[in-house]
Amino acid sequence: MKIVKVPLLFLCTTILVGVIESQIIERPNVLLIILDDFRPAIKNGYGDENAITPNIDRLVQDGYYFTNVFAQQALCAPSRNSMLTGRRPDTVRLYDFYSYWRQTAGNFTTLPQYFKQNGYHTHSVGKVFHPGTSSNFTDDYPLSWSEPTYHPSTDEFSNAPVCIDPEDGGRLKRNLLCPVSPEMQPLHSLPDIQSTEEAKRFLQAHRDGDPYFLAVGYRKPHIPFRIPFQYLDLHLKSKFTTLDLDYPPYGLPNVAWSSFLDVRDRDDFKRLNVSFPFGSVPEDFKLRIRQHYYAAVTYVDDLIGQLLKDVDRSKTIVALTGDHGWALGEHGQWAKYSNYDVAVRVPLIINLPDALSSSIDERRIDKVVELLDLFPTLVDLAGLPAVQRCNEQRPHKPQTCVEGKSLYSLLQRNLSTSNAESDEWIAYSQYPRPGPYPTLVPNSDEPKLKYIKIMGYSMRTERFRYTAWIKFDPLTFKRDWTTLYGEELYDHAIDPKENMNLIDREPLSSIRHVLQAKLKEKFP
Repeated sequence: MKIVKVPLLFLCTTILVGVIESQIIERPNVLLIILDDFRPAIKNGYGDENAITPNIDRLVQDGYYFTNVFAQQALCAPSRNSMLTGRRPDTVRLYDFYSYWRQTAGNFTTLPQYFKQNGYHTHSVGKVFHPGTSSNFTDDYPLSWSEPTYHPSTDEFSNAPVCIDPEDGGRLKRNLLCPVSPEMQPLHSLPDIQSTEEAKRFLQAHRDGDPYFLAVGYRKPHIPFRIPFQYLDLHLKSKFTTLDLDYPPYGLPNVAWSSFLDVRDRDDFKRLNVSFPFGSVPEDFKLRIRQHYYAAVTYVDDLIGQLLKDVDRSKTIVALTGDHGWALGEHGQWAKYSNYDVAVRVPLIINLPDALSSSIDERRIDKVVELLDLFPTLVDLAGLPAVQRCNEQRPHKPQTCVEGKSLYSLLQRNLSTSNAESDEWIAYSQYPRPGPYPTLVPNSDEPKLKYIKIMGYSMRTERFRYTAWIKFDPLTFKRDWTTLYGEELYDHAIDPKENMNLIDREPLSSIRHVLQAKLKEKFP
């Protein structure tokens, strides 16, 4: 294990072996767990009574948990690149899946790369960066990782016709609802099972030596819900009910609507003949979607429990989060692809080494923070040299900087010495559209860059969410605030589920103008 000296700031996460002024410590390992399409479906701390997540519950109980964390875009590749570079989608210039930031935006240092440069052995297991063009078909190896990244061999069957369809004579289909027996699947396993096995192998092989940064990306609860049968038995359909409001909010501009085209593309969903773009899903199928989503969460929670058995908690920082959320009928939608809380809100749980766990008094943190804050936070917790904030006017330079802020002071409850101003507790998200009305071609949920004509910029304060849909040029990446396609304003004091668009309420006009000015200042 590499022995290094660290500043006193790192006292909270170290094992004392000498006098404080010259303490010698072992640098902590870091385990980052990323779930896919994971809204905060957690019982402990997050209060989701439908969730069965005993292993994540224990992480919440033993660590810090943030209740208001928001991703920067509700789509896998842009969100992950933003989180792992600490920069906004507008800086990385990725809103789809088809460009690599080092070639098109800037040679930005990533979170794992920074740890690697500071003596850590880094390894990626599963879906960490989004596979494909957006990570140079290598998951950014060798710059970010010390060894080739691991992808399960069963990944290639994730969207294949491998689901037994009881309503079609047992034929194999590309279904949304896809309970299976893993041993009967191609290669006799499932991706997240294989990722857990690889992560456990890595942990057992790196019990000694240089500290490690291990990122494990699980594919669930992302659709299709291809999960072992037995997890459905833990979530009976009867426990799920219709939401109070499962239709678009009053006054919602059409440009804000997600048509959940990826769900519509599944064979079992196609049989429902749900009209495009605003048709309602049949009642029984709604309940079954919720049942399968929560079963998928319990499945991945079980795997996390198996993984954590091989983690030396006495010298490991464990962080768990998701890339973005997923709607389960809220606003009549069944996906992400929007700026709603339910689409961009994720959990963030941070466990420090065991030596400190007994000293934590207040574990819940309600400040509004951003997913891109994770990069500088883990750097500070590990005692590495702090990463500087990027210049807001020139966020593409230097190579190593972040647009997020470290949450270290929040974890330590040392707000009196925090460098963050009170008005910084705002989370910014965005989502692109090809036009003001939902379309099949181009895909208005996942438009390619060349088709993006509108960008919905959104800000979340402690009380309000304000969104403005403005003109956007995909060639120059310039914004035009003179062309407004729609606005949204939600007041969480009276409407925490964002069911009432209050943008036209005259008593709130001054608030609307203040929030718009702030958003325009952030994205001029």
